[in-house]
Amino acid sequence: MLRMSLLATLALSLCQTAAHAQMSHHHHASEAACEEADLRCASKVTPAFASDGTLWLAWMAGGRISVASSKDQGRSFSTPVQVTREKLNLDWGPDARPQIVVEKTGGIALAFSIFRDKAFNGQVLTTRSADDGQSFAELQPITASNESQRFVALGLDVDGSAFAAWIDKRNRVPAQQSGKKYEGAALFFTSSKDGGATYAEARLASDNTCECCRLGLAFAGPGRPVVVFRNIFEGGVRDHAVMTFADPATPGEVRRVSNDDWQIAACPHHGPSLSISPAGTYHIAWYTNGKARKGLFYARSGDEGRTFSDPLALGRADRNPTRPHVLTGPRGATMVWKEFDGEKTSVNAMTSRDEGKSWSKPVAIATTTDTSDHPLLVSDGQKVYLSWMTKADGYRLLPIGDGS
Repeated sequence: MLRMSLLATLALSLCQTAAHAQMSHHHHASEAACEEADLRCASKVTPAFASDGTLWLAWMAGGRISVASSKDQGRSFSTPVQVTREKLNLDWGPDARPQIVVEKTGGIALAFSIFRDKAFNGQVLTTRSADDGQSFAELQPITASNESQRFVALGLDVDGSAFAAWIDKRNRVPAQQSGKKYEGAALFFTSSKDGGATYAEARLASDNTCECCRLGLAFAGPGRPVVVFRNIFEGGVRDHAVMTFADPATPGEVRRVSNDDWQIAACPHHGPSLSISPAGTYHIAWYTNGKARKGLFYARSGDEGRTFSDPLALGRADRNPTRPHVLTGPRGATMVWKEFDGEKTSVNAMTSRDEGKSWSKPVAIATTTDTSDHPLLVSDGQKVYLSWMTKADGYRLLPIGDGS
C-alpha cells in the first residue's frame, strides 16, 4: 500500500508539471533539436550528483561534449563549459553517450567515444577537470590501440579511483590471421588511481562479446567492479552475462544472466542496466528478442551473479517497451523504461522495497510526443530522480522517491 500510495502521488505530481511533447518511437535520439552545443540541442545527456548535492550534466550536441552544474535540482544551470574545443565526429549510436563521474574533492572525469571512419570504428577519449568543472585537460585516448573502441562505461570507486570498461575490436584481426573464427568484439578494461587523469594499460576481460551494446557497471564493494554485457554464447546466441572482478585488475568468470536464446548475427543496439544494492543484491534489466522470451526483463541475484531469479517481464508488449534502467539505494530499488502507444512515449516507473522480490504496479511518470533520450536514474543519496532529455521540452529532472 505504501508503494502504491507513493507512486500514485508521484504520478499526480509529475502529470501536473510535465508538459506533453511529440515522439516518433523509431527515431534515433541522434537527431538533435538543433546544431549548437547548448543543452537544449543535446541528443544524449548523462547526469551525476556530487557529494555536496550539485547535479552535473555531460551532454553531446553540435559535435561537442559540454558540462554544466545545477544547485537547485535542475531548475537552473551554470554557464556550460565546452570540454571539446573543436567539433568532433561523436559516436551517435543509440547506446553511446558521454560518461561522467564526480569525486568528493571536486574532480570530474569524463569518457566518450568518437567515430574514426565511415565504418563506425570508434575511439574512446578521456579528460579530467581538477578545478570543479571550470576547465578540462587535453583529450587523451583511453588506450594506445588503434583498433575500434566504443560504449565505454565509467565508474567511481569509494576511494576515488576510476574504473572503465568498453567494447574493443583489437583481437579480431589477429584471430582471423591465425585462421580462427572470431565473433563480435571483446570486453576490455582499465583503472585510474588519480581520478581519471591517467589510466593503466588496457587489459582483456573477455573475448566474443556483442560489439554494439552499452555496458552496465556497478561495484559489489570497494575495489570490486561488476560489468554486465551482451555476450556471444555458443551458436551465435547474444544473451546477457555478468562479470564480477576480484579487484580492479582481475576479471572474474563470465556468468550468464538468462537463457533468452537470441540468435542473431547483427547489432541489437540495446544494452543492459545494472545496479547493486547495499545488501549486495545484483539488479539487472535488459532487452531481448530471443526464442525463449521477447521484450524487457528484470532479474536479481543474491550470490554475485552465480544464479539469477526467473526473468520478470516489464511493460506492455503491445507498446514496445525499451531502454530499461535500474537503480538501488538505501531504501529500495527503482526501475524505469519507455513505452510507445502510437502517439506518445511514456516513461514508466516501479519500485521495490524487498531487494527486488516484489515490485509496485508500473506508473507512467512522464510523457513526450517527440524524440527523446533514454530515461536514466540518478540519486543524490536522499532521493532518486528521473533524468530525461526530450526534444520538445528539453531536459527534465523529476523526483521519483525519497532515496529508494
